[in-house]
Amino acid sequence: MKKISFIGVGVMGKSMVCNLMQKGYETSIYTRTKNKVLDIIEEGALWCDSIADCVADAEVIITMVGYPKDVEEIYFGEKGILNTTKSGSYVIDMTTTSPKLSEKIYELAAEKGIFALDAPVSGGDVGAKNGTLSIMVGGDKQAFDDCYPIFEALGTNIIYEGQAGFGQHTKMANQIALSGVIASVCEAMTYAKAVGLNVETMLNSISAGAAGSWQMSNMAPRMLKNDFAPGFFIKHYIKDMEIAVGEAKEVNLNLEILNNVLKMYKQLAENQLGDLGTQALLRYYAK
Repeated sequence: MKKISFIGVGVMGKSMVCNLMQKGYETSIYTRTKNKVLDIIEEGALWCDSIADCVADAEVIITMVGYPKDVEEIYFGEKGILNTTKSGSYVIDMTTTSPKLSEKIYELAAEKGIFALDAPVSGGDVGAKNGTLSIMVGGDKQAFDDCYPIFEALGTNIIYEGQAGFGQHTKMANQIALSGVIASVCEAMTYAKAVGLNVETMLNSISAGAAGSWQMSNMAPRMLKNDFAPGFFIKHYIKDMEIAVGEAKEVNLNLEILNNVLKMYKQLAENQLGDLGTQALLRYYAK
């Protein structure tokens, strides 16, 4: 399988498209704003004017858009993916979205002879650029095996989670764990500053020990520089946390840390900071 269509080329998607092309995949792209992807068109990505044109001859269609409503639009619309993709193709939704929506895509795709996988990722812009994303995949095991070389072009921790929707459920667990970690890093930095420590020295001291984490190693240096440019948007993380809260309620769970961190991020979004990166949670503590 060498012909790939990639729909939704945002902050992470650009690097993912570049990595696919570097591995020899012929990659067609579609996104709402062509001007934002002129750079990767110059590098060899093939621009298409519509979703239907993009997927017509593709063997594999990868989607990575913003919200569940966007996923529904591009998959179920009259000229959406499931109505224009040829039988025998593979569709891989790498958007973080509702597990139930992934199950629906799987079921409708199967009716049309299309193989569907839900494969959300973790690792942010850094992981996308370096091709080191963690990829959590739900769907049929054979389809996962067939697409494994494609996943290898994008990530290094590629795990089959089980049936359709289980990739998304695993990503929900990831986002739940992330909420406490990033808040704790912010609190440690806020505490260090308040008591007069050199914050950078403090981070160097604790990051190699039991308190170390990916967030501390990758996001804390950005926080030190007041670099809040998005590798992962606050507004998208709020979407993820809201999905996780909803899924938790369905199994009678009240996840207190997740709920508290969600409230913090919502307050930032209410203050027009939703387009900043998730590391901007530090701004909440500076109020």
